[in-house]
Amino acid sequence: MSNTEKIMNSLVDKFTDEAIWFLIGQGLLKIIAILIISGLLIRVGRMAIRNFFKVRSKSPLRITERRETTMAKLLENVLTYVVYFIAIIMILSALTINVQAMLAGAGIVGLAVGFGAQNLVRDVITGFFIIFEDQFSVGDYVRIGQFEGTVDEIGLRTTKIKSFTGELHILPNGSIIEVTNFSLHNSVAILDIGIAYEGDINYAEKVLSELLEMMPEKYEELASVPELLGVQNFGASEVVLRIVAETVPMKHWYIGRMLRKEVKLALDSHGIEIPFPRLVMYSRNEEEPQKQKEKGSH
Repeated sequence: MSNTEKIMNSLVDKFTDEAIWFLIGQGLLKIIAILIISGLLIRVGRMAIRNFFKVRSKSPLRITERRETTMAKLLENVLTYVVYFIAIIMILSALTINVQAMLAGAGIVGLAVGFGAQNLVRDVITGFFIIFEDQFSVGDYVRIGQFEGTVDEIGLRTTKIKSFTGELHILPNGSIIEVTNFSLHNSVAILDIGIAYEGDINYAEKVLSELLEMMPEKYEELASVPELLGVQNFGASEVVLRIVAETVPMKHWYIGRMLRKEVKLALDSHGIEIPFPRLVMYSRNEEEPQKQKEKGSH
């Protein structure tokens, strides 16, 4: 019998051996069970984390909502990574692979790879300090470098920022050097209102002051009564009055639009003119006949 025939016979024997197929079926069932249990653990764990923070939100010792959302996201990510790592180890064991030898080899390889993974280590360390120091949280409106938007997610390695127009920017934490957080303190809306030079400035200031006194009752986003600072500038065709309004964080754009509308309606109802640019045209063709008339009269 040739070597080829011997190999073929051995393969046929293996594929027709019931014990081998039983072991394969048992291994597949183990893998499926591990995947199902892992998925259930992740879902149950995420629900437990969310319920924990819901209960904590009713406690008098609660932390800020911003930080609770950030910590919840982070714990969900950590839970997912841990469960997946354990599931992979169990699947390798089910495939009769020597996991201990692999882990020992992975430790040596990891030590070598660690020297080339300095950026990854820097990202993780920076991410830890961002969360620990509460530099910004999920839901905050921030500017990081050239990117500006709402923080969608903070992980140990990356931070995701969603811009106003919908783009999602994913930034490695190690690249975050300077952060401007617009959500920690109240914002300020600044309005410049033009009044015609022919108008009564004192009367306009009185009308605006009375209007601003009523605004906090109408707009809850205002932190205090808007302040009329007075004459800010002399424009080409108007006297510019400045109004400053303190709002809750990130509501200054909305309040600015609403106040401009209120001011326009109030000035119109009191007959105060908001000037518009005027253009004076000068024609040389009309000047020549006038000069000829003047010469003829002499």
